[in-house]
Amino acid sequence: MLQQKAPSRTLQLLIGGAILGILAFLLVYGFTPLDVTNDTFCRGGYMEKDIQQHYAGWLFCRQNAQGFPLCVTQSINAPSGVSIAYTDSIPLVAALCRPLANWLGGTFQYFGWFTLVCFALQGAFGAALCGLFTSNSVVLPLLGDLLFVSSPILYERAFRHTSLGAQWLILAALYFYFRARRQGRFASKGLFFLNILAIGIHPYFVPMTYAITFALLLEHVVSTHRWKGPVLYLTADLICTLLLGWLLGLFYGTATSGGQALYGYFSMNLNALWNPMGVNGTIYSRVLPAQNQLNGNYDAFAYLGLGVLIAVPLLLIGNFRRFLCFLRKHWALLAVCVILTLFAISHVVTANGVTLFTFPLPASLIQLFSVFRSGGRLFWPVYHLLLLFAFVGTVRLPRPIVMVSLLALVQIWDVSPGMVQRHQDMVSATQSPAFPSGLESDFWQSAQSYDHLESVQGIQDDALHLALFAADNGMTTNDPFAARYDAAALESERAVVLQELASGNLRDDTLYLFEEEGAFLQSVEPVRNSAWCGKVSSSDGASNWYVIAPGLQGRSFDNLCTPYDENYPLRLADYTDALWNRGVLDSTKQTVCFADSPFARSKLEGATYICADGQMYRITKLDDSDPGWLMVTLDIEDATVLWNQELTTK
Repeated sequence: MLQQKAPSRTLQLLIGGAILGILAFLLVYGFTPLDVTNDTFCRGGYMEKDIQQHYAGWLFCRQNAQGFPLCVTQSINAPSGVSIAYTDSIPLVAALCRPLANWLGGTFQYFGWFTLVCFALQGAFGAALCGLFTSNSVVLPLLGDLLFVSSPILYERAFRHTSLGAQWLILAALYFYFRARRQGRFASKGLFFLNILAIGIHPYFVPMTYAITFALLLEHVVSTHRWKGPVLYLTADLICTLLLGWLLGLFYGTATSGGQALYGYFSMNLNALWNPMGVNGTIYSRVLPAQNQLNGNYDAFAYLGLGVLIAVPLLLIGNFRRFLCFLRKHWALLAVCVILTLFAISHVVTANGVTLFTFPLPASLIQLFSVFRSGGRLFWPVYHLLLLFAFVGTVRLPRPIVMVSLLALVQIWDVSPGMVQRHQDMVSATQSPAFPSGLESDFWQSAQSYDHLESVQGIQDDALHLALFAADNGMTTNDPFAARYDAAALESERAVVLQELASGNLRDDTLYLFEEEGAFLQSVEPVRNSAWCGKVSSSDGASNWYVIAPGLQGRSFDNLCTPYDENYPLRLADYTDALWNRGVLDSTKQTVCFADSPFARSKLEGATYICADGQMYRITKLDDSDPGWLMVTLDIEDATVLWNQELTTK
């Protein structure tokens, strides 16, 4: 009888690590997200609303006819369209799941299973990476793997942006780097594949995996003085990466502008490694307090955990010569880590709640770097290397099993509050929406018949629920809820729509939404008799939409709707700058402003009083010398009492 060959140590580590990752996922997420027909947590959000963006992108892509490039939907950024890579909908997974979803029919969400796979691979490659620095033992690498499956970054990113939960890509890149270095080769098939795969999951991983690949190639070239093979390898890898990006639509159209901020806003604070503050007030430490942050520092969350924070400096002092030897051997990896760290800190250097200085960069360079405007994320390879260093240094201490166990125990004990909070977030999200929709009025039932949702200006209140509403009802939308869009093309298209409205022309298949009441009032008069026009609110008053709904004129809706008619109230412009505070002139508090419109003029010209809450305030002056505004001076002590009031005139 033939003796069965035992599985290799690497395979044992991959399997054992994957089991640890799966257990960690189930402890925090439970089984509910694995039900592909249950999308409650996608629609209601759990920690941030972004999952609604990711899910809406998938819905829009799924409902459109299959085209080329893949994963481009014409329903977003209509009429131009965009790849769902820019809704963080994991385009490669969407492309693979689409045939299955269409075959099954009905609700289908893949975000739960994708996250499970990410946790499994995080554990698998974490264990394999630790295994490179130990001999024979399987126990030690699996103990070290606990650092990676309990990594605060893993939970913070997986809950905020599902695709960025693929932290295993970085661990795998490091594993293939160290393995290839030991074997004295540069042509790592694993790195080649990872670089291609990264662009199909999230483009932010591409510079990180390529940085590790470049370090491997550069060290090989310098040590062997042979450059042709590495250059051909890198060129082929880049071509294949760009090809997959092209197939998935990442280079489709001109959806490269828009977004929240330029490079430098989402930078890494100098306190990031010991700041346990996650979003929504979650603290990932039992010991360390939350630190102050500025701007978008929260997106560069990189808390190491108490165990690693204690181990790294102690091990660095105790193993300084060995550490220097390691750096000399892996000098290119050190160089890319320095570059990634500097990019993450950015030219806007912050420490706690203070901006230490801003290094001047040319506008063209800032614009180029803004391709990866959330630059703080590029620190992640360095972060994972610090976790690895804590493990490797501890393994070299006497009684390594005891010491690594202690390291892992302290680490998990410290970060467990964050893991518990994320578990509670997921349990709540699967039971009721964390971010309930404001689309509660019966108006929205009538609005389901439109083919297109036109955001005439700004980004709409509750834009992500609007995106889900549009996707559910087979509508297209130009509401710029995607992470990237063509801002110039959007403004040009909106200008055409405003010209049509000014000419009294309506598109019967289009629901028009305005962000600001002033802009609505400037456009509504020529079309008021051909549409239901007015304000639609959420029940809590947090969201308001100013609406032109062709074909619904004469209809009556619930009390969340205020029709635009002779009884429509007048309100102060919600305008604030150095002189004005929500429509009130700060210096006197007697002058208020309104957005100029035919409606406002009809109310104010010839009026003697402005009335609010049973009080009448005499108008002493009406000034329209500032284009676009009507400024009214009142006989009043403090006009701030008129904020948010429904005003009438007499």
